[in-house]
Amino acid sequence: MIIDLSDTTASKIASALVRARASSGSPAMGMVLTLVVVADESSHYDALRAALEAAKEHPSRILGVIPRGGRGAARLDAEVRVGGEAGPGESVLLRLYGDLARHAESVVMPLLLPESPVVVWWPNKAPEVPSQDAVGRLAQRRVTDAAASRRSLETLISQCGSYQPGDTDLSWTRVTPWRALLAAALDQPHSRVTGATVEAERGNASADLLAAWLCRRLRVPTKVKSSRGPGITAAVLHTDAGDVAITRPDGRLARYTVPGQPERHVALKRRDTFELLAEELRRLDPDDVYAETVSELLDRAQANRKGSANGPARTSADERPAGGSDGDGAAGSDAAARPATKSAADRSPAEDALASDRKVAKKAAKKAPAEDTTAKQAPAKKAGAKKAPAKEAAAKKAPAEKAAKKAPGRKAAAERASAPRSAGRSARRRTDSDGA
Repeated sequence: MIIDLSDTTASKIASALVRARASSGSPAMGMVLTLVVVADESSHYDALRAALEAAKEHPSRILGVIPRGGRGAARLDAEVRVGGEAGPGESVLLRLYGDLARHAESVVMPLLLPESPVVVWWPNKAPEVPSQDAVGRLAQRRVTDAAASRRSLETLISQCGSYQPGDTDLSWTRVTPWRALLAAALDQPHSRVTGATVEAERGNASADLLAAWLCRRLRVPTKVKSSRGPGITAAVLHTDAGDVAITRPDGRLARYTVPGQPERHVALKRRDTFELLAEELRRLDPDDVYAETVSELLDRAQANRKGSANGPARTSADERPAGGSDGDGAAGSDAAARPATKSAADRSPAEDALASDRKVAKKAAKKAPAEDTTAKQAPAKKAGAKKAPAKEAAAKKAPAEKAAKKAPGRKAAAERASAPRSAGRSARRRTDSDGA
């Protein structure tokens, strides 16, 4: 029976369920839990179909919640199904419009089965912290599926960072047959396990969970290798006697190899979503093994991030410029000055005396007052002033007289110019003798 309700309320939906159940001849309820499926318009059909298939094993009331949102008025539409495709349970499809989409828990809570567990499943995009979600707070178990995301491994690690008891992911459910076969192999007498390898298509979240589980249980190094898929293609335990290998290249039939035993074939097909969901509904208490595996997965992810961040760091010597720092430059100048000091020590006594005389003469020339300099320059100016009238007079006279008088004038000028020079030389000699 199908009942469509438009612009309705939660109380009217509950009344419709009672009338439909009475009209179908089954007033007694035999349902064991309430399964809330939060999906969107594009995925709700497949999700509800998987939930109805799982309900054949676990009779339940299925509440499909589709938050539509929008700017319009708040409105609630419902589609009630009892019997037929709903199987032994009931299903209600809820579409929430407007601001009502932000308060889905107010619609879901009146429709929960009394005194029965509640499970919430997000088949596509799940909240960042499922246990803090408004609908997630109503449930004892919260089921997500990281494989529905494009980056399944990053999504799984993000959800594991906010893990709370009762959280689980279908990526963990997918490795249950692999864990069972590996545990069965180690139940028999075996050699010491030294390592493990998991092969899967790139970005497969289930492969990293399986590797984390092996690392946690066996305390051996495990690694994940990429393959062409589909899904997980191999799980190998490295022992001293040989490899215990489970290989599944086609996604259906696996080869089971144990050292000292013949090779066997095991049915290991990839399960559908409703089978995974039915397995999760078998136990509603927190999964302690999954909690330990999540902790190991987070440790491995953190170690991988640290390993990628710590690249080949350059030393301080490599980072320095070719010229060195200021301190290095000072050291270089000191080193350059040392050879000069050594060569000065190796000079002869005569060279040392000459060098000291030159230094003293330079110091005396710098310290001499300005008056001495002007006094030394005065005779030269006077001689220049006297030379000018002599040249003018000589130009007016005859060439013979000019030539006759020119020689004595030059001689007098030479004598006048030599006078200050001789005085300067005598002064220098006195200074050199004083310095010596």
